[in-house]
Amino acid sequence: MTDDLVHYTCLAGVARIVLARPAVANAVDLPTARALGAAVGRAAADPDARAVLVSGEGRRFCAGGDVAAMASAPDRAAYLEELATTLDGALRCLAGLDKPVVAAVQGAVAGAGIALMLSCDLVVAAASTKFLLAYASVGLTPDCGVSYLLPRAIGQQRALELALTDRRLTAGEARTWGLVTEVVDEDLCGERALQLGEQLAAGPAFALGQAKRLLRSSWQTSRERTGREEAHVIARAVTEPAARAAVDRFTS
Repeated sequence: MTDDLVHYTCLAGVARIVLARPAVANAVDLPTARALGAAVGRAAADPDARAVLVSGEGRRFCAGGDVAAMASAPDRAAYLEELATTLDGALRCLAGLDKPVVAAVQGAVAGAGIALMLSCDLVVAAASTKFLLAYASVGLTPDCGVSYLLPRAIGQQRALELALTDRRLTAGEARTWGLVTEVVDEDLCGERALQLGEQLAAGPAFALGQAKRLLRSSWQTSRERTGREEAHVIARAVTEPAARAAVDRFTS
């Protein structure tokens, strides 16, 4: 059942996690949130996966939470709290993977879909993609880490503008604001994201995973502690086979 909602494969070192509810713009209901968490867990445990690629089937990447599923729940508050908690757990695990994660986004990215995208490390967007929070339009509030991730990506005032006015960003604006890594033609989005994933999968796994961890964790730690942790990690990194070979080549 979970494989029907979120597909998982691994090829050429790249674990591919695909949201598979295109009929509802890959909106996330509770079973899908659980399936996403299971797929992220597979990527974490898969020894063949050295990078991860997250995408969505169909015309749109992710419309956020499934409003229809919320509306049909007998207890909407309890359902929404469980959905937000479950999906947030999956996204925190995704951001915490010790391997780089690329997102390929197209069509629309809304609500918790923004949190999913920002839980990835590199984001390739199709040129026609639109980005919006959309919470205010249904009288709801940010969830799944949006209020944490978004200001860190684009700044507080821009994040407030998106949250309070439901402004839609174009892909070009999202690139200028720092919300996505690059913008490409429609038919090149998946190909370019996979290319990045394969490039990362071929790189020094320990160094890339630790660089990601150091940068993402820096928001919660002091400058002094960050420096100490960097010194500890680089000392370990230089003993890794990839670093030993590269250093030897550099000095030969």
